Amino acid sequence: MNQVAGLAVRPVRADEWREAKELRLAALRDPVAPIAFLETYERAVAEPDSFWRERTEGAADGTRVRQFVAEGPDGTWGGTVTVLVEDEGADDALGGTVRRRQTHLVAVYVRPGCRGAGVIDALIEAAVAWSWSVAEVTRARLYVHEDNARAERVYRRCGFRRSGETVPMRGEPTKVEREMILDRL
Repeated sequence: MNQVAGLAVRPVRADEWREAKELRLAALRDPVAPIAFLETYERAVAEPDSFWRERTEGAADGTRVRQFVAEGPDGTWGGTVTVLVEDEGADDALGGTVRRRQTHLVAVYVRPGCRGAGVIDALIEAAVAWSWSVAEVTRARLYVHEDNARAERVYRRCGFRRSGETVPMRGEPTKVEREMILDRL
């Protein structure tokens, strides 16, 4: 467990669906949510508790998905990242086909009060370390909206670089999402 800014970065536990739901809804209310997430607050808040339970159980299992959280001493979550394992030949979340076995970092979020303290770096570090523990994975990737320069700077600082690949933004095809990658050394 990595400690940063008084927060411990650790994998989510299966019974923490209420906390996972609350943080996701907070993320979707963030002013940059429309360019950072592929879902809306309205859609997410309408999901039944069974959806959140199943989602959190899957992210805690750590076989195909792993969610990490930054937790304060009082139990409050200050941030999160989820990592998906993608197999070669599978369809990816953005409508393409996966070209190699890799991981895909999604749902990256740090609460405003925790920003600027290294929390996102610690979350990305945990996500990448887990990625390298997955059999045959030598590449991690993520997508960042072309207008989200703040997020791109963070990902670059964490070692990611643009791959040159882009995909149209879902719902706004005149905008693009840029693929950023990190190859295992």
